[in-house]
Amino acid sequence: MVDSLQKLALRLRGTVEFDVPLARYTTYRIGGPAAALVIPESTEDVVEVLKFCNDAAIPSLALGHGSNVLVSDAGFAGVVVRVGKGMDWLEEGVDGPEVWQAGAGVPTPRLARITARAGLSGIQRLIGVPGTVGGGVVMNAGAHRQNFSQTVRSVEIVDSDWKVRTIAGSEIQWRYRSSGIENAIVTAATFEFGRADPNVLERDIQRHFEWRRKGTPFDEPCCGSVFLNPQGAGQHSAGQLIDAAGLKGFRVGAAQVSQKHANYIVNLGGATASDVKAVIDGVRERVLAGFGVELQLEVRLIGDEEQA
Repeated sequence: MVDSLQKLALRLRGTVEFDVPLARYTTYRIGGPAAALVIPESTEDVVEVLKFCNDAAIPSLALGHGSNVLVSDAGFAGVVVRVGKGMDWLEEGVDGPEVWQAGAGVPTPRLARITARAGLSGIQRLIGVPGTVGGGVVMNAGAHRQNFSQTVRSVEIVDSDWKVRTIAGSEIQWRYRSSGIENAIVTAATFEFGRADPNVLERDIQRHFEWRRKGTPFDEPCCGSVFLNPQGAGQHSAGQLIDAAGLKGFRVGAAQVSQKHANYIVNLGGATASDVKAVIDGVRERVLAGFGVELQLEVRLIGDEEQA
């Protein structure tokens, strides 16, 4: 595989690395090695990599900034396509001043801040949401009553047949923390924003950023929210249920339920994926026993943990 990938690298604008520890590329700072890591610089690079993986029968995985994932201690026995630098471009006013296009590698907080400064509203409250535009679209990331589905006009993807397609936002199957986009890699998105006073938007950003800083383990290695909030009238949030079960501070190895926000599991330093998975299992068991609610994962499990 290495020889083949080295030949592939000659055809790419981006770079290829081998036997790369994925802990470097996840916000958890956890994860074993990938057989190869490709950092594409164009949609064409993504097409080339997916074709190669298909022809060589090698699994592939798209990764942005590595939030919302827990990578196995054994790593990933395939090619990781890291959509970040190189695909982090922005184009303003593509169809009027409120319509912008962003490469999938643009960090969500950067897009939130830049558009707010331009007097464009719609995602300013996502200032504290980790990850990139690509990942944000796929999981319909959101916070404080804003999410990607409200502003996405269209999405460019490379599908399972290695074709580049554009999907209208109205055709996407948006749901809570889901878009229905599967077996494809998002390479760009077009947004349509509203208009607002930049000063008002800046105050909104500061208010929600401060909430995020004070109310979550903002500066500790974690994946963001671990569990989806139960849906339905009168349901408590996942964090409220975990807190009510007395699980703040619950720990296995170096993985611990955050003392700040119970829907976060933090890496205290040297935690393994197995540690985090054990905390997840313990939390789910206690919440089910105490409240009859089966918590569903928001974090995506990658590697052998996916089958655990």
